[in-house]
Amino acid sequence: MEVKNQIFTKRFIALFLTNLSIFLVFYALIATLPLYVTGNLGRTDDDAGLLVTAFLISAIIVRPFSGKLLDIYGKKKILVLSVVLYLVCTILYLFVQPFAILLVLRFFQGIWFSIATTAAGALAADIVPKERKGAGLGYYTMSTNLAVVIGPFIGLLVVQAVSFKLLFIVLSVIGLLGCLIALTIRTNDLVAPEVEGRRFHFTFDDLFERKALPIAFLAALLALSYSSVLSFISIYAEQRDMLTVASYFYAVFAAAMLITRPFTGKLYDQKGPRFVMIPSFIIFSVGLFLLAFMASAWQFIVAAICIGIGYGTLTTSMQSQAVQSALQNRSGYATATYFTLFDSGIAVGSYVLGLLAVTFNYQMVYMLCGLLLVINMVLYIGFSNKTSAK
Repeated sequence: MEVKNQIFTKRFIALFLTNLSIFLVFYALIATLPLYVTGNLGRTDDDAGLLVTAFLISAIIVRPFSGKLLDIYGKKKILVLSVVLYLVCTILYLFVQPFAILLVLRFFQGIWFSIATTAAGALAADIVPKERKGAGLGYYTMSTNLAVVIGPFIGLLVVQAVSFKLLFIVLSVIGLLGCLIALTIRTNDLVAPEVEGRRFHFTFDDLFERKALPIAFLAALLALSYSSVLSFISIYAEQRDMLTVASYFYAVFAAAMLITRPFTGKLYDQKGPRFVMIPSFIIFSVGLFLLAFMASAWQFIVAAICIGIGYGTLTTSMQSQAVQSALQNRSGYATATYFTLFDSGIAVGSYVLGLLAVTFNYQMVYMLCGLLLVINMVLYIGFSNKTSAK
């Protein structure tokens, strides 16, 4: 029997492992597909970039519709269906060779990734006790943080030691395990959508949760700043003759998130979101300014620590606030709204910041992203004051 207010229940652990399997496949492919395209398929770097673009575009397009799908068919059914189709796409990498077909495959896999992660996130919001939402969602998102490190490690290790074929087999096995674990998640006691609402509408409220939009907009700005790290850190490190140190960046970054997440989640629940978010904005911006003026390896590592603490705390806290802003039966819409704007911030940032880097340099990019975080913090304080005044 599950204890009231307990976070680590059987179904929470099952959901954690399901989400981990989804993101392990995602990050392993993100790290290795560019090598596959340029090496095995003989394509250009631009073509490799198109694979990421196709994946993100489909994810962003489908995300707003995910909430309605969860409402109509149920979160568990949609989660199981989407992870199964996500697995099918992963298996197909074994057989796809023409680049055009690979591009289509990435687009379709992005669809099921988008729906699966929305369903899993909405289920996590429902499963975690209301009084421990900050800590619970913080622990849940550790599955993504672990995948950031483990996924690329598995991917690069397998392709360097053996072959891409074996990698696709390994990722298919991971995906299969995720599907089997998803089937065990019990949801019969969760709030079900009203029967009258089980039909397709395409009004604004059927795509987005209005109450979650303000914090989701701030999450988009946060994602835009983070895209400078996600997309360009290795190129920037190479320019600064620190490519060898760059291999440690994401490990330190993820470790900082994992170590601090339990404490920041508890503080969020006990002291409120402002108590953890305002310092996190400052710490994250310090990390980006350190990158802008990077002159040594230790500075690079300290920047990774600051970015890991700041970004990790902010993303979890903003997701928690997005979910808490809505009624419980709208958790799917709130989760979809949050991720739609967050993914859009990543996509826009990767493109716009790339243009800025070409026009100016990466130092300017990281300075501007640090300033954007400061502006984001001011906007958050205004949003928080307005919310608390109601």
